[in-house]
Amino acid sequence: MDQIQKQALQVTKEIIVKFIEIGRISPANFAEFFEPIYDDVYRTVTKNRTITADNQDSALES
Repeated sequence: MDQIQKQALQVTKEIIVKFIEIGRISPANFAEFFEPIYDDVYRTVTKNRTITADNQDSALES
């Protein structure tokens, strides 16, 4: 597991905990929500990483 995956997992855990605290997710339906939230977090992080890498490549070419 790379660093980005670990960070996405940590953020997902924090989101799930908050949703449990406010009653939107329960331990009984945890599995239903964990994977879609993780996928969204991971996609968002890697999308921003790609955009940043593209911007850095453009700056180097200038």
